Amino acid sequence: MGNGVNGNNILIYKGGTAIAGVRSNEIQVGCETIEISSPATGAWRQYIAGRKEWSVNVGYLVLATSGVKDVLNVGTTYTLAFKERGAADSAGVSGSAILTTCKISAIRGNLVTGSFVFQGTGALA
Repeated sequence: MGNGVNGNNILIYKGGTAIAGVRSNEIQVGCETIEISSPATGAWRQYIAGRKEWSVNVGYLVLATSGVKDVLNVGTTYTLAFKERGAADSAGVSGSAILTTCKISAIRGNLVTGSFVFQGTGALA
């Protein structure tokens, strides 16, 4: 298998400094559709592309140094970069996103894991 996109390719920045990498992720990009009317389409609906949006769900290992305090970061805006680690910034895409959800799963005897949901604000470029 060659080098492909994997769960290590999202880095989270705050104030220009990388503060976290993630172990799993889901990136979702969407586009609204706007219905238009046209005499050429008759009884069929026709659409044009509207505004875009993006969001990211990531999984991570909760650190002993931050622990449950990660939940206090909800509402904070971060820069997310999607690129191979060590690659030039121009090799991937990045954008600003608001941390909207923090979930921590703690099971006695296991590593504590967590997940973040980020809502993109502005362009992903």
